[in-house]
Amino acid sequence: MKIKKILCIAMSIITAGALFAGCGKSEGNSSGSKSGKVTLVYGLWDKNQEPVMQDIAKKFTEKNPNIEVKVQITPYKQYWTKLETEAQGENLPDVFWMNGPNIIKYADASLLLPIDDKIKESDIKVDNYPKALVDLYNVGGKQYGIPKDWDTTAVWYNKEIFDNAKVPYPKSDWTWNDMRETAKKLTDKSKGIYGIAAAQDDQQGYYNTIPQAGGFIISEDKKKSGFDQPGAVEGIQCWIDLIKDGSSPTGEQMLENTPQDLFASGKVAMVFQGSWMVPQFMKNDAIKDKIDIAPMPKIKKNSAVIHGLSNVIYSKSKNPKEAWEFVKYLSGSEANEIIAKSGVVIPAYKPSLEIFLKSYANINLKAYTDAVEYSVMYPVSKNTSKWTTIQDENLKKVWANQMTAEEATKKIGEEMNKLLQEEK
Repeated sequence: MKIKKILCIAMSIITAGALFAGCGKSEGNSSGSKSGKVTLVYGLWDKNQEPVMQDIAKKFTEKNPNIEVKVQITPYKQYWTKLETEAQGENLPDVFWMNGPNIIKYADASLLLPIDDKIKESDIKVDNYPKALVDLYNVGGKQYGIPKDWDTTAVWYNKEIFDNAKVPYPKSDWTWNDMRETAKKLTDKSKGIYGIAAAQDDQQGYYNTIPQAGGFIISEDKKKSGFDQPGAVEGIQCWIDLIKDGSSPTGEQMLENTPQDLFASGKVAMVFQGSWMVPQFMKNDAIKDKIDIAPMPKIKKNSAVIHGLSNVIYSKSKNPKEAWEFVKYLSGSEANEIIAKSGVVIPAYKPSLEIFLKSYANINLKAYTDAVEYSVMYPVSKNTSKWTTIQDENLKKVWANQMTAEEATKKIGEEMNKLLQEEK
């Protein structure tokens, strides 16, 4: 799921303590009955995954007749606001989706149940999940979630446009310069076709290229910005160069028509997209037989930002034992096989990856799954949205040709460092 869309509304300027202060106790979402049957509420936001999650919940209840799971869908634009309201009323779902930008906030507010001891007592092996994601949901030395799925970025390309221009398809070991030259060859202004869409995008863009250029977004200890460090300028400038080459629509043009829409309409030959776009592109009859996927080209080294969701348990759930049983099931082979076969997302459970790769056997899904080997963690801190707002405001000016990459990264770094100091 695209993090930027969620993050815009997920964090407020209110501190975690004030935000989650109790406003009167409620009965909570889970319920029990005299018969001993328990109903758990499972909160999530992706409508595309609802059928899969309903199927998993049904199969879980078949194995655990005393536990019923109510799948609660909230559109992502309202999801975090709704959780904040429910937190104030001590009425959060028993189990719900968590993402990287919010995990520290919710953990520090004591809203999540630590599961270290539960994992040790179970047959769950954390080695079966990408380490970067396991670490993402570890706050202050405590594990709060087991990864549910993950996503990386790769390059989608239109084979028909390549064929018409007599340009070879991308190779698995291509470089950024290779891609830049390819984009020039594919651009045909007389037909309104651009070689690539170089959009202002963090997760699908410069969060990958800055590490590729030898830089970083935020230090591992969350105390220092990487925007004012070597690598940041190059990791931003490489996108601007594509626009200057005329190989990409301008920033203004991409505000009017998204890169996804331009690619789907055959106006762009290549586009960087997250793995969550697989179902959308492959259900598009106009392009599904003309497209394929290549790994991201490298600048100095291969690097791909990885993010994924995690299932977490509300610390005040009335039925924590049953909630854990459900999380265990969600984390196991049976549930992940269902997820993998759907092809909607990449399951975090590594043994299910081969099943996922077969969900759309005619495209190179390995471009996504192989990227985990050189992945870097999605950058987060206690108040992620504060510095991403500064990041977005300044980089918007770079894409509008109102500021240089060097000027913007320096300013972002200075202001971001001040905010990170305040988080201590």
